[in-house]
Amino acid sequence: MQQPILTQGARRWIFRWIHIVFAIPILGYIYSPLEKLPDYAPLTRYVFVPVMVLSGLWMWKGQLVRRLISKRSAEQNAAAVNS
Repeated sequence: MQQPILTQGARRWIFRWIHIVFAIPILGYIYSPLEKLPDYAPLTRYVFVPVMVLSGLWMWKGQLVRRLISKRSAEQNAAAVNS
């Protein structure tokens, strides 16, 4: 079996910091003066919030996704060997 490049703890640390760093501009958006909101809106809407949501979901349910991916790849490998 192949050794993973990153340990599980290192992955968790990276995703946690991505989540924290991308939450900071959202806080700035919330607490900024109203006249500056149009400047931050597109970046917040299309970059910061989606990255924060995806990193949070990955930290919460990432193991389920990895398990489904590994199961699917194992089935595909077995099908390729059998044919």
